[in-house]
Amino acid sequence: MSRTLDVFLHSQRVGALTQNTQGDISFEYDDAWVLDPAAKPLSQSLPLAKKRFNRKECRPFFGGVLPEESKREIIARNLGISARNDFSLLEEIGGECAGAVTFLPRGTSLPDPEDSYRQLSEAELASILRLLPKRPLMAGEAGIRLSLAGAQDKTAVRLEGKTICLPLNGSPSTHILKPEIERFEGLVFNEKLCMDLAAAVGIPTAGVMTGVADGIHYILVERYDRALVPSANGRQDRLRREHQEDFCQALGIVSERKYQSEGGPSLKQCFELLRNTSSVPLVDLQSLLDAVLFNFLVGNNDAHGKNFSLIYRTDGQTRLAPLYDLVSTAAYPELSTRMAMKIGGEWEPEKVGPRQVEKLAAEAGLSAPIVRKRVGELAAAVIAALPVVTPESPLAAAVANQIRARCQRAIERFTK
Repeated sequence: MSRTLDVFLHSQRVGALTQNTQGDISFEYDDAWVLDPAAKPLSQSLPLAKKRFNRKECRPFFGGVLPEESKREIIARNLGISARNDFSLLEEIGGECAGAVTFLPRGTSLPDPEDSYRQLSEAELASILRLLPKRPLMAGEAGIRLSLAGAQDKTAVRLEGKTICLPLNGSPSTHILKPEIERFEGLVFNEKLCMDLAAAVGIPTAGVMTGVADGIHYILVERYDRALVPSANGRQDRLRREHQEDFCQALGIVSERKYQSEGGPSLKQCFELLRNTSSVPLVDLQSLLDAVLFNFLVGNNDAHGKNFSLIYRTDGQTRLAPLYDLVSTAAYPELSTRMAMKIGGEWEPEKVGPRQVEKLAAEAGLSAPIVRKRVGELAAAVIAALPVVTPESPLAAAVANQIRARCQRAIERFTK
């Protein structure tokens, strides 16, 4: 017997995700949604049309909402379902997702608009942080239905002043909370440093802050796909979801192939996608270029297709989303030095020089002299910002020194 999930965008039912008796999924927009002049597609890879999108066509978007790798395996095991069953996973945890999409069993109403949250004491927060490796996303906890892509331990929370709250019954969150990872010393502070540096040099970046609960360090990343809406009756401001999708979803590429070496997006594809979708392409293409060059300069070799996103604002604009997940992976010698996406045909950052950057410019449809010059400008800006961005740990201080050295080498290489 087939099963169906109603798919909502904001508060509107837009279509149905169906799993047939053979386990294959398909998606179909509601006729009323396709005919609505104000309707928007869920994804660039799922254009509005009166058709049934098959598994190959719809899985990149729907599967891309879900956690990845070992986290998916653990969640599935905890819930007693198959890790390969996207439909069952969305049925269980598809309440509070990235963007403005929500999944509910056929005929189920959206949760009451009166959002529900549970305040956490420091001890309760520490308990959750310790539990996340065994219970990713708190899946299976009563009242919690949330899904976030990625392979790192994390959960979604609402920050009210200085109080961290757990969203219940599909209520929207304001921040992504990620604890320290034991095998990567100082990762929380590494990410904080890189995110602050990006913001300091003018790259649109999600806001971040660090905290500690019973000795466990964590980072809070502000959600760019949530916005506070002032309440008209003086009650607590409400949260509004804004839809988004990462570049893999938009390009119709499944999460398992997020790396270019495995068939994932190339930088050429990323620039083409943004040029074709952005409401302000000149601004967003420059931001994407700066993001690519910044990742190169700080040694973030894990900047794959799911680390860039489009955000569909409620004002109707489509924009490049602020950057997130910026980490100097070069600080950890055990990690690969190969970049997730080639720059000018080159995988290894140490082999990227003026010729590769000029090739990148050609692929991106940008001026080669301007792109080459931008490497030196951005490197100088990062060096100038380093004294302003205070490292919060010895590891972060060491990373800052490594970044300074990388930028100095880049200036020498690109200003001859």
